[in-house]
Amino acid sequence: MDNRAGEMQVFVRVVEAGSFSEAARQLMMTPSTVSKLIVRIEERLGVRLLERSTRRLSLTDEGRLYYERSGALLAELDDVERELAQGAGSARGTLRVNASVAFGTHGIVPLLPDFWAAHPNVTVDLSLSDEIVDLYLDRTDIAFRVGELASSTLVARKIGSARRKIVGSPGYLARRGTPETFDDLAHHDCLSFNFRRAAPVWPIREGGRVVDRVVQGSLIANNGETVREMALRGVGLARLADFHVDPDIAAGRLVEVLGNGGGSDQPGDAEDVHALYLGGRRVPQRVRAFLDFMVPRLQAFMKRDP
Repeated sequence: MDNRAGEMQVFVRVVEAGSFSEAARQLMMTPSTVSKLIVRIEERLGVRLLERSTRRLSLTDEGRLYYERSGALLAELDDVERELAQGAGSARGTLRVNASVAFGTHGIVPLLPDFWAAHPNVTVDLSLSDEIVDLYLDRTDIAFRVGELASSTLVARKIGSARRKIVGSPGYLARRGTPETFDDLAHHDCLSFNFRRAAPVWPIREGGRVVDRVVQGSLIANNGETVREMALRGVGLARLADFHVDPDIAAGRLVEVLGNGGGSDQPGDAEDVHALYLGGRRVPQRVRAFLDFMVPRLQAFMKRDP
């Protein structure tokens, strides 16, 4: 009897467990049985899926594709059984969503009460982080990403475009002066991010191209909300998305500087925002319901007046 679904389950468990022995323990199988099963899959497909070493397992390109597609098929099988058992007419179950701290806090969280009013049987497992997560390994259903997208098999729905603004509090600008050009940033306390860069930089559009300006400041943080809070407290200048700081600008709590491109004729730099999810012929009802509810409302949020 063909049991490819069972083989896929074992392979997925090996990848997520990181070793044959741990996967075998979780599956209540012997490590040798698990190892032989993986070899059997590789022989049937005629490709190597895993690179083995004494320290760890790593996926080959073919192995990553097999892992992604296997996870999608297994998720669809789970959804089929769940919908048949509970009724396919309504969305239900746990939905895992990831977003940046700022976009999640200001865009998604305010919409959740109305979403639950329409879909009371969906539990939203929301993780806010400015780090990029792996949808497959972290078992995330939907991720909202700000910035350039890497090539992948994921489906992307565009939410909008966020313009980056350099802002400071009125108190800070009164104390340190208002920069007139990007070169003036060298004399300011520039609050930045620590996203695995060798040095804090602000990617800024100058003369039609993006230039990584190395900046210095008293704060290097892993999320935009912390940077915004320090800017509000007068610590320094911050470069943040318009949806993040427009309410503060409108209220006079922050002031935009270098808004005309620092004296050039170039507009401020912008980054697209997308909702990413695993596509296919059968998207889980909870995923479809969340996207159908959120996307048009988030698009309106991105287009709103400051």
